Amino acid sequence: MRKTLASGLPQLGLSLEEQTQQMLCAFGEAVVEQNKVMNLTAITEPTAVAKLHLLDSLSLLTLEDLSDKRMIDVGCGAGFPGVPVKIACPSVQLTLLDSLGKRMQWLESVLPGLGVDAECITARAEEAVAERRETYDIATSRAVARLNILLELTAPYVKVGGKVLAMKGTAAKQELDEAKNAIAKLGLVVEHMAEFPVDGTAHTVIVLKKVAPTPKQYPRRYAKIKANPL
Repeated sequence: MRKTLASGLPQLGLSLEEQTQQMLCAFGEAVVEQNKVMNLTAITEPTAVAKLHLLDSLSLLTLEDLSDKRMIDVGCGAGFPGVPVKIACPSVQLTLLDSLGKRMQWLESVLPGLGVDAECITARAEEAVAERRETYDIATSRAVARLNILLELTAPYVKVGGKVLAMKGTAAKQELDEAKNAIAKLGLVVEHMAEFPVDGTAHTVIVLKKVAPTPKQYPRRYAKIKANPL
């Protein structure tokens, strides 16, 4: 894992201290170990963890200066991309949000021992936003939903002038076409798309800027979002 991480960082144009790389691998190893008793990830082979979890998450640091920014990882799962970003950029003020309590309890228990300070919230994205509306500089998410659904769940968290960093796979362009209506209604504009080759496949980050407040009726209840996406 460590060797793969070290060789992949220059390809992203990143340079991290040895201690930081050790912390990243320690988190990756903790995920693999916990996965033996809890369903966290289908990716457990060390080289794959380095490529598909750690380096993939760190690609966000090549797109935005996240120093001192408030960032929320919506549907964080096992902590990707939020935790690796926090390890590599400690001044990020990180909130991890997921609806699965056991997963969040594990993150709350393991992160302090790794020196990672993050707020862990167990809640559905469309419900937790009530107290956090438009308070974050950055909202990010990976492997949660198609873009037109994802943006309704993430955009309300972001302040005007902030950004949504949506991590996507090979269908990114198709999802972006589907989401044109959602982008307009939610107060967003597309800034750019960045592709990162990861293990032979293209991983894409869609960067959207918040240019106007998201109307108060969004997000709707998840059943409505899913049944009738914007």
